[in-house]
Amino acid sequence: MMGETSEAGDGDIRSVSLSVPGMDCPSCAKKVEKSLGRVDGVVGTETQVTSGTVTVRYESEVASSTDIVDAVEGAGYEVAGTDGTESSDGRGEETKADGAEVEVIPPTEVWTSKRAVKTWTGAVFLVLGLLFEFVLTTWNAVVVEVALLLVGGSVTFTVADLLFLGAVAASGVPVVRSGYYSARNRSLDIDLLMATAIVAATGIGYYVEAATLAVLFSIAELLEQYAMDRARDSLRELMELSPDEATVVRDGEEKTVPADEVEVGETVVVRPGGKIPLDGVVTDGESAVDESPITGESVPVDKTEGDEVYAGSINEGGYIELKVTSEASDSTLARIIEMVRGAQAKKTEKEQFVDRFAGYYTPVVVFFAVLTAFVPPVIIDGSATVGVSFFAHTFTDDPGTWFVRGLTLLVIACPCAFVISTPVSVVSGITSAAKNGVLIKGGNHLEAVGDVDVIALDKTGTLTKGELTVTDVVPLGAHERDEVLRYAAALERRSEHPIADAVVERADEEGVDNVPEPTEFESLAGRGVRAEIDGTTFYAGKPTLFEGLGFDTLSRSRTDGGTSMDTVALDDVIANMEDEGKTVVLVGTEDELIGVVAVADEVRPGSRRAVERLRELGVHTVMLTGDNEGTARAVAATVGVDGYRAELLPDEKVEAVERLRDEHGEVAMVGDGINDAPALAVADVGVAMGAAGTDTALETADIALMGDEIGKLPYLFVLSRKANGVIRQNIWSSLGVKALLAVGVPFGYVSVAVAVVVGDMGMSLGVTGNAMRLSRLKSD
Repeated sequence: MMGETSEAGDGDIRSVSLSVPGMDCPSCAKKVEKSLGRVDGVVGTETQVTSGTVTVRYESEVASSTDIVDAVEGAGYEVAGTDGTESSDGRGEETKADGAEVEVIPPTEVWTSKRAVKTWTGAVFLVLGLLFEFVLTTWNAVVVEVALLLVGGSVTFTVADLLFLGAVAASGVPVVRSGYYSARNRSLDIDLLMATAIVAATGIGYYVEAATLAVLFSIAELLEQYAMDRARDSLRELMELSPDEATVVRDGEEKTVPADEVEVGETVVVRPGGKIPLDGVVTDGESAVDESPITGESVPVDKTEGDEVYAGSINEGGYIELKVTSEASDSTLARIIEMVRGAQAKKTEKEQFVDRFAGYYTPVVVFFAVLTAFVPPVIIDGSATVGVSFFAHTFTDDPGTWFVRGLTLLVIACPCAFVISTPVSVVSGITSAAKNGVLIKGGNHLEAVGDVDVIALDKTGTLTKGELTVTDVVPLGAHERDEVLRYAAALERRSEHPIADAVVERADEEGVDNVPEPTEFESLAGRGVRAEIDGTTFYAGKPTLFEGLGFDTLSRSRTDGGTSMDTVALDDVIANMEDEGKTVVLVGTEDELIGVVAVADEVRPGSRRAVERLRELGVHTVMLTGDNEGTARAVAATVGVDGYRAELLPDEKVEAVERLRDEHGEVAMVGDGINDAPALAVADVGVAMGAAGTDTALETADIALMGDEIGKLPYLFVLSRKANGVIRQNIWSSLGVKALLAVGVPFGYVSVAVAVVVGDMGMSLGVTGNAMRLSRLKSD
């Protein structure tokens, strides 16, 4: 599979994306990179083992896509889906008919592939050879004798020997072929080490060892390919969220077309049970939409005319039509997928350390393998008497024994399990987060969250909903609740203030009817509004507005729900509301107060639980806000944060983050991604809330919570800490096992089979399986 594009703004540079299924380990990727690096005109290469893809930037006047494919195949890897078809785009540049970018290779039939058939054939030969060699010894006759013309003498081959050579031919030839390409590309990797061991063992007549190594390593390669294919499943799930086709209305008729052919502004039809193919705004119909693929929100969201919907969401109920707002390649889901893929290319500090360590580890172990194979027989006196037990067996002067031990160390020299321990964990964690509505833009950010000591939380839009709502309606005297809302809505319907919108919206929600039309409306700057209703002047505004009209609020009384009179001091009611962070609006005439309406930015239902969970995880929480002291104090008390800072300007939030770092250590900042951008940037980790469909948040934050669920924060911390734990487990377990095996080889306790099964195959499968545990972690 190959996709090719030209780079905007530079007609001479092109980019080609290739699918390379066999590139399933870091050493494979390095071999490909070295081969591509020798192609004239190549200016950049990006290999992604976890998706099995290679992206190459090259000068079209110097190189072609065919040269790129040949270089990859010259490294010993097949490029899937290439057919040699090329066309010209009119500028003398070569393009592929399939212009789509390769995002992740399709699933492979690991157990029925050509390599698998050769492996099973070799395994049959090996088992039969072992039977003749150790069980059916009387039938293991010499069947062939070959004369050695150059050195004289002859070599005999038994039935078992021929079967072992058959196993080497069937299972070992692909290994030797890969080793040849490694040698040609000057890459000291597992393929070269294994090929050397197989050829050397065969050449000196150690057929059992050569056959065992060839078959077991081939099986290990298949298992590793299967494990990597499973790891790639999480990426494929993301790719498959959005349908390839869309039903679009053109010329009054519904037509089913590829989603990437639908243009912005066109109308798309989505029927019940169907997936929404592109981002858009509902223009007709209403339905409940499952947005969990984007936001992680498990409860379907009701959508009506004017509401936004996202590609990949599922239409649960009714028929809807939507106006497309972005092309398929620029949808929220497409950007999420692209950022997840981009996150794989960013190596964490642990990955960089592992790569550096592996660069020293392999040459050092190879050096000791050579010493082990050739030095001991020379320096050990075979006639020395050191007993008949452990030492006599260990310090033998038999050259063959030491040669096999040297081959065993060659197997252990492969750092595959060690090298893949971090990237598979990072990819598993990042894709798990994406499926739970958390976009992490790099493994370094995933690791950094686990080290955070204090989290700074913006108030508006983070701990609160960011929208004013009516929280209390208190009628006074003989008036009723509906009456208070009716006159308040009438007065506020012509105002453009956010408080007015909240009052009018509440009246509509409660079905208040017969709202009168005001006349002679006047906005009283900083105090409220005034208007004529049915010939009477009504006011709505701050308590100071009515005090200016001569009211003594201390002597007023109120009713409870309009049924029973409960005389209280109105000042106490107002003071209590303001202490709770609410804005108080009084409604009345020049002669009488009708009622009190309280408006506030409502705290999110999950904020308190999220803060409690963060505290249980040992994270200190501090709220930062530009709001006044009273509101800040009320919200802080409601959600239970450890501290708060009020009346902060954007630059003062930056200073607050820096002070928190000095006081507590690593800092994460959570905000809306726009007016909190400076603080997000200066924090060790910046987290944006409600980022679905918000370009700014997606671009600027290190991590984005795609929905408005602050409850995702504890999940993020749990995921990061588990990921860091898995990475540590993978690194130290793979290193520990390799070290134990290496120590055991000179003493004769580790065979070639054990080195392959435990040190290579076993550890590679172990670290991959351990990493895949992260994909099963779910948010609460």
